[in-house]
Amino acid sequence: MNAPYDGDRGQGAGGAASPGGPPVPPDPGRDGSAEPDPYLQHAYEDDPYRAYGLVAQDPVGEALYDRAAHPPPPPGTYQEPGPLYQQPPAAPHAPDPRIWAQTPPPEPAGPSRHLPYGDRPATTQFVGVDDLVTRASDDRQEPDAFAHLFRDQEGSGRPPGPPGPEPVPAPAPAKGGGKVSGLLKSSAVMAAGTLVSRLTGFVRSLVITAALGAALLGDSFTIAYTLPTMIYILTVGGGLNSVFVPQLVRAMKDDADGGEAFANRLLTLVMVALGLIVAAAVLVAPVLIQLMSSTIADDVAANSVAVTFARYCLPTIFFMGVHVVMGQILNARGKFGAMMWTPVLNNIVMIITFGLFIWVYGTSAESRMGVDTIPPEGVRLLGIGTLLGLVVQSLAMIPYLRETGFRFRPRFDWKGHGLGKTVKLAKWTVLFVLANQAGVLVVTQLATAAGKLADKDGTGFLAYSNAQLIWGMPQAIITVSVMAALLPRISRAAHDNDPGAVRDDISQGLRNSAVAIVPVAFTFLALGLPMCTLLYASSGAEAARSMGFILMAFALGLIPYSVQYVVLRGFYAYEDTRTPFYNTVIVAAVNAAASALCYVVLPARWAVVGMAFSYGLAYAVGVGVAWRRLRNRLGGDLDGAHIVRTYARLCMAAVPAALLGGGVGFAILELLGTGAGGSLVALVFGGVLLMGVFFVAAKKMRIEEVNGLVGMVRGRLGR
Repeated sequence: MNAPYDGDRGQGAGGAASPGGPPVPPDPGRDGSAEPDPYLQHAYEDDPYRAYGLVAQDPVGEALYDRAAHPPPPPGTYQEPGPLYQQPPAAPHAPDPRIWAQTPPPEPAGPSRHLPYGDRPATTQFVGVDDLVTRASDDRQEPDAFAHLFRDQEGSGRPPGPPGPEPVPAPAPAKGGGKVSGLLKSSAVMAAGTLVSRLTGFVRSLVITAALGAALLGDSFTIAYTLPTMIYILTVGGGLNSVFVPQLVRAMKDDADGGEAFANRLLTLVMVALGLIVAAAVLVAPVLIQLMSSTIADDVAANSVAVTFARYCLPTIFFMGVHVVMGQILNARGKFGAMMWTPVLNNIVMIITFGLFIWVYGTSAESRMGVDTIPPEGVRLLGIGTLLGLVVQSLAMIPYLRETGFRFRPRFDWKGHGLGKTVKLAKWTVLFVLANQAGVLVVTQLATAAGKLADKDGTGFLAYSNAQLIWGMPQAIITVSVMAALLPRISRAAHDNDPGAVRDDISQGLRNSAVAIVPVAFTFLALGLPMCTLLYASSGAEAARSMGFILMAFALGLIPYSVQYVVLRGFYAYEDTRTPFYNTVIVAAVNAAASALCYVVLPARWAVVGMAFSYGLAYAVGVGVAWRRLRNRLGGDLDGAHIVRTYARLCMAAVPAALLGGGVGFAILELLGTGAGGSLVALVFGGVLLMGVFFVAAKKMRIEEVNGLVGMVRGRLGR
């Protein structure tokens, strides 16, 4: 400790040095003379008692110190205490703000209990389909808002040194722009392949309808063409996609051989199983047609055509499974494009096949061909072309597999490698698919029966399938794209047991998809008739009008159908597959019951229209059940008020738009007719008016999601 202040001690005139300490500089006073400052005297002197050693004590402490209880350490063993605080060593380089001041990821709209969260923009970037396609080739640097700060600190925080030799620039990479660029390009390839596949599939549907019509012949082919997909999903498809594929990816990451042996075992097992299924299905094809449609089975000519088509189509089950396994092997090895683009080959082969049929026999409206007049050569042409499409789709995967170094070698050592255990895990998925297909089976039976009773084109199962194909495209492009960006965050939040974050992301997915789904649903309701009379004009005016009415009945069901898809992602994020199964059972039961009621109550001409409306009604019931269960799962809070308010305001903006746009469309159809020309004019003018009124009304109502969408489009256009 320092000695007490003594004004006469150790300080001479002029500030002499203090004994045992450094000299104290004189302190100039107010009048300019050197006077000592009492608060600074002896401030830097050492403790005088430290010079006497540890055992030296002041008189008071010596008297109170119990030396017997606390003997001092022996001489020479005392260690000087270290400093209480030591300045950390200086870093060899200036701090990099790109590490300690990273740009935070974008937060979802609305409050969140999990901050910060989101996907790191440096490693993952989810964008829309348009963004992926248009910006796929851009190699951009990551945005860095702190680059100037880094340069300033780099210049000021590091002492200047002698200039070194200039570094030799590294050669530019041949391809790519890093992980982000590679991810964007892979995602762009997948998105582009999906879009092209759906567009060519839609063209395929148009050509099939033009070739075979929308009467009993078209229904017979549609049932035979749908049958292999249904059998594949019921037997192998559901479990293959949900259970075996994750096991395949895990084996490729963990096994010493890169999972090649597991992939060969799985591919061999699938090929053997599907081969047996195809053989059995071809033998019992008449029974399968009876199960699909007793109406067609009871008609001798229709049954003969349907069974012949089915025996050509059923071998495609084998190639479906092989294509899926090969595609997942490629995905696990970082090759994503092949599985998305090869279905385009199947569509092209089928388009060419049915185009040849039209070239030889003419369109259905020209030839008026039916089940009793179609020649065997025509059936053979269509059957071989349909089978050839799936064969080409599967064989096109082989060059990609060889490029990755994978060589298929059949392996039958299935026991003891986890394949049997994984089969048990697919129980709920198989039951899910079974419940879904049971509802489809009931609708197929009723739709074909109604079409034959009505004896009018466009009132059967083919018309139902074509209208449903148009109706489901916005869901596949918009809602699936939105949830592809949010699903990783939902899964991560569920894994972190953060129900608030799951709620926010579910709410964001519902509101963002509603901006496009709601106006599209009302567009189908208002302009479904000119849309179908334009697209299916080659099948005849009567069939096209019937499909237009079916599409209008489907229209509003698109809203609960989209909501159901988003809500079920919440259960999947918690790895709950049982609840989606029960929900699917409810939807299938309501759909089957309501469709049967429409078949009994409505005239045959309008029975399929009622079945289309029942489909949306069933999903509305399913949404109510799933919503309540997910809300309870998240602690009673699903942001319901915000979501319902958004959907209600969007519907309020869409109703006057649909009335005006639909009125103009129907007026133009009455004036110009329902031909292709009049339908095109009605669709263009009615659609432009509908969308214009909707966005003006939504902007006046200040719907934040619509305003955000408009701002994003303006930013993209540079306005």
